[in-house]
Amino acid sequence: MWLSCLAVAQDAQAQRLREFLAATPIGEVFPGADRTGPVEGKPAAARVYAGNRQLGLVYLTTDVVNTRGYSSKPIDVLVGLAADGRIVGAKLVEHHEPIVLIGIPQSKVDHFIQGYVGLNFVDAPPRHGAPPPVDIVSGATVTLMVIGDTITRSAIAVARAHGIGKAGAPRQTAPPAAARVLDEDRNDVQNWQALLDSGAVKNLRLTPEDVNQAFLRSGRQDAAEHGEGGPDDTFIDLYAALVSAPSIGRSLLGDTGWQRLKERLKPGQQAVLVAGNGLYSFKGSGYVRGGIFDRIEVVQDESAFRFRDRNHQRLADVSAAGAPALREVALFVVPEDAALDPVKPWRLQLMVQRVLSVSDKAFVTFDLPYELPAAYTRAVAAGPTPVQAAAADAPTAPPAGEAEAEAVAEAEAEAAQPALWKQIWQGKAGQIAILTVALSVLVGIFFFQDQLTARPLLHDRLRLAFLAFALFWIGWYGQAQLSIVNVLTFFSALRTDFRWEYFLMDPLVFILWCATAISMVFWNRGAFCGWLCPFGALQELTNRIARRLGVRQLKIRHGVAQRLSTLKYVIFLLLFGFSLYDLAVAEQLAEVEPFKTAIILRFVRHWPFVLFAVALLAAGLFIERFFCRYLCPLGAALAIPARLRIFNWLKRYRDCGNPCQRCNIECPVQAIDPSGEINPNECIQCLHCQMLYHHQEKCPHLIQKRSRRERRPAPPPEPAVQEVVLHRMPSLTPANRPNPES
Repeated sequence: MWLSCLAVAQDAQAQRLREFLAATPIGEVFPGADRTGPVEGKPAAARVYAGNRQLGLVYLTTDVVNTRGYSSKPIDVLVGLAADGRIVGAKLVEHHEPIVLIGIPQSKVDHFIQGYVGLNFVDAPPRHGAPPPVDIVSGATVTLMVIGDTITRSAIAVARAHGIGKAGAPRQTAPPAAARVLDEDRNDVQNWQALLDSGAVKNLRLTPEDVNQAFLRSGRQDAAEHGEGGPDDTFIDLYAALVSAPSIGRSLLGDTGWQRLKERLKPGQQAVLVAGNGLYSFKGSGYVRGGIFDRIEVVQDESAFRFRDRNHQRLADVSAAGAPALREVALFVVPEDAALDPVKPWRLQLMVQRVLSVSDKAFVTFDLPYELPAAYTRAVAAGPTPVQAAAADAPTAPPAGEAEAEAVAEAEAEAAQPALWKQIWQGKAGQIAILTVALSVLVGIFFFQDQLTARPLLHDRLRLAFLAFALFWIGWYGQAQLSIVNVLTFFSALRTDFRWEYFLMDPLVFILWCATAISMVFWNRGAFCGWLCPFGALQELTNRIARRLGVRQLKIRHGVAQRLSTLKYVIFLLLFGFSLYDLAVAEQLAEVEPFKTAIILRFVRHWPFVLFAVALLAAGLFIERFFCRYLCPLGAALAIPARLRIFNWLKRYRDCGNPCQRCNIECPVQAIDPSGEINPNECIQCLHCQMLYHHQEKCPHLIQKRSRRERRPAPPPEPAVQEVVLHRMPSLTPANRPNPES
């Protein structure tokens, strides 16, 4: 039965390769070739010809190496492999990675892939931790590392399977060993030292000095000079164990934890415990932002996978007697779309990186090899299991002893990086200083708003300059557009494993969030929404241009506007609910925000996203800040705690709203009720009403006071104000008519 399933899977792989070859000119993958032969062999590959002369092979990386990126879906790269083992071409043909969500253009990904063209991994296999031929693009570390890893390992495997270069030479094979499986009957409890001595728990310890030496050997002397900590400090003390083995699971998780894990595991599914101490966190920050643990990867033969937040359970400690106090303990269940043979060797690969500047990062990887001791397995008399039989047909891996010896030798020489977030802050010191100055200016605007708004022209020019700064520098240059995704990931971290360093990875975003949180105590959500939001600035600036060009503004009735404004709260609650179920799904739905398209990617994106963003901006030409007022889930999230503000900085007269309606009419976001009260949930602190408050020629209250002082009748109010006042006057009685002296 399983043989037929395997045959179906292989045929499906061959069909995918045929489809990609049919859609891609062969010259783009294998220069000089004019045709391909049929797809054949395992792994599937097609021979490439120039006339009748065979040049090499072309294959699809995902048919060979099962390595996933952030999306947990394959990254398909067509690779041309010459007869001597040299890579002559490579082309990314399909992926589901969120590269576009973080502003990485396709051209940079293509440039990275082209860096592997001309290399020969068959004659000179790379050492683990060797840097890629092209610098990793900042912001896409995991995705590009996955692509590079799949190209490297797949080239070696295809060459070995199809007899190319040195990899095609015959190998000495040992006699088949007796098939072994997990011993489900062994469930004795052991202490920590016994588990270490037996090899059930494996350990890797690195110091900062090891880190520096590893970067020196990788050719990155500049990275070696960015280390922190003393030479004898513990950079990381990493432990790994297969806890789906009953005895190991009971020992490390305790009886209650083991029973819960057994109920969670599906037949054949495995679980791994990873724990660590030291300066470096093996968890990283990727699982907070995108749900993936980007610093660790499980590699077995030609397959590899990373864990996601849904596979993770945070543990307080390890139950085994004598276990040390561990800063991080995590239980991972192997994803359902991956496979881990418990009785075959595998390795936990740790990635460490150092940020040298805003756009330059260096990294090394090193392995913690693991092989389940024979004492936790038992021999089976029957034929090989489906997993073992399928693996037997796969390209042969080096003998376990050789692989482990090589990994141990490399682990002794490799190292890692401390305090990544500190290096990022150092690399962005200039940007941090500029943003700090800008925030100080904004605080000054609010604290001295009376003096500023008393000068209408100065207020208008200063606001225009600050909006331009928010759009061009904070948004398009600094890429510091806050998003509802930040709010969702923050609450997700509170429910799982909250650590400040996860949020310190982006200094500008972190500073803006801190400033926004503090400002809500003083000025509601208006400090961010009205002054610091790049997309809000883009809406207001484009609306100003539209007004200058004579575009007629649409006035929405107050009652209708109030009901429409509730839409953003509905959107926020829906996104928050989905984030409790699956953060990745909520992040996809958060595309209702056009921020990524308009600000992060500067409209360089697939046309549906661009069309959506442009449509919202077009609506904003007729209704100022259309998206902010009615659809923005981030604005809703910030408005909810708005009632907690302590101070009220916006001044009002007693007759504001009764009968005067000028501020209500002119408020750009209709945040002032007909009663004259300012709705803090909708106010963006633009200070327009405060400009009117001080304006001797526009404020009816000040006009009347000046007229009384000059002992002459007040001029009639402007038509728009007069119409509203006359409409409201019949409802006024002598008892409730405003005091003229107020």
